[in-house]
Amino acid sequence: MHAQQLIGGVDFVGVPTHDLAAAVEFYGEVLGLRRSVYMPERNYAEFETGNLTLSVFDAEQFGLEHHVNPNAIALHVDDVHEARSALEHRGVGFTGDTLDTGVCHMAFFADPDGNAFMLHHRYAPRTAAT
Repeated sequence: MHAQQLIGGVDFVGVPTHDLAAAVEFYGEVLGLRRSVYMPERNYAEFETGNLTLSVFDAEQFGLEHHVNPNAIALHVDDVHEARSALEHRGVGFTGDTLDTGVCHMAFFADPDGNAFMLHHRYAPRTAAT
């Protein structure tokens, strides 16, 4: 018997930065994400990916420790090779070759603070959960 599901999704993920202006430039201009909030006086900005908000904030200004996220946030794209090429032309450096797992393509990069991201596209259908 399963308990009633309480969680209905993920609203946002926090992404720490030491330089809010540089982060705003990266997420808005380089990645091309729509900025929905910009409050430099409160040390944060938010960017929309379509289904998840990236809340970019200066952790130390909130009294928290700054910890770079080493676990890649997977950003959905329709074509990893095309998106990677476009971002490389905008100055984004990628780590390694584009990976083909047999079900998806992934290309890894980091934001100016070193937070891990990947471009991701699943091309094989999901299988039923067991």
